[in-house]
Amino acid sequence: MALVVICGQPCSGKSMAAFCLAEALKESGCNQTVRVIDETSFHLDRNESYANMPAEKNLRGVLRSEVDRSVSKDSIIIVDSLNSIKGYRYELWCLARAAGIRYCVLYCDADETHCRKWNDERREKGEGAYSDKIFEDLIRRFETPDRRNRWDSPLFELWPHKEGIENTSAAIVDAISYLTKKADSKSRDVKTLQPTIATQNTRFSEANSLYELDRATQEVINAIVEAQSQALGGPLNGVSVGQGLPLINISRAVGLPELRRLRRTFIKLTGQTSLSGPPPPSDAENAKRMFVDYLNRELETA
Repeated sequence: MALVVICGQPCSGKSMAAFCLAEALKESGCNQTVRVIDETSFHLDRNESYANMPAEKNLRGVLRSEVDRSVSKDSIIIVDSLNSIKGYRYELWCLARAAGIRYCVLYCDADETHCRKWNDERREKGEGAYSDKIFEDLIRRFETPDRRNRWDSPLFELWPHKEGIENTSAAIVDAISYLTKKADSKSRDVKTLQPTIATQNTRFSEANSLYELDRATQEVINAIVEAQSQALGGPLNGVSVGQGLPLINISRAVGLPELRRLRRTFIKLTGQTSLSGPPPPSDAENAKRMFVDYLNRELETA
């Protein structure tokens, strides 16, 4: 029934805020399922995930896809991550709107000095901490939420370095009131996002489709490379990429650069087709089937 986006600088207390909010919701007698989606759920290392822009983009894609699969009118989803880019918060807001649920942002407002101190303390204790280079980069690129933006509203603000973070913190109490209050004609302060005609007609997430497409095509490439290495340059009778899927017919050695080029072209063509036709496949099996058919056509004519 709701999507809560936790937002803040690195090491500003976001995970503690997510935990306290989840616990307070359960203690309030909330009937909805409460779930926290965070980076540790996918065993993602914070330094590796923010080491460069492709890695960071992949991290956001993984989290966004999981949010898209999880949001419903029977659950409260809490996204515990930096969520530092306003464009990304807008994408999450769009997912909430498509699902027709409530949405809010819980912002951990801590100054850089305290965040840096807490990061150093975590490192000294042997806990997960950001490297100095990545920490400074994330601090520099952080985009502070603004309640005037619809994707940052309603905005509940925590000041961890001043007040600490507890189940009874004012911002958490206010957030729970907003999330659990019964909506009726008199409750103007509670807003349930309404899906547009486009989101009602197309419930799938483009981000999820592209993520599945990217993953599935890479698995096909890996299978071809493995099969060719085992064949030691000899002929291949057909490469299998899964039960019920067509075989890949290869009559010659195909190098990794050529396979990567074919993969990029296929993903690009699939994305262009989805603009005027059906959407990209949203599950791995269909994505593999389409890619195998494409490879068989291209390798046959090459």
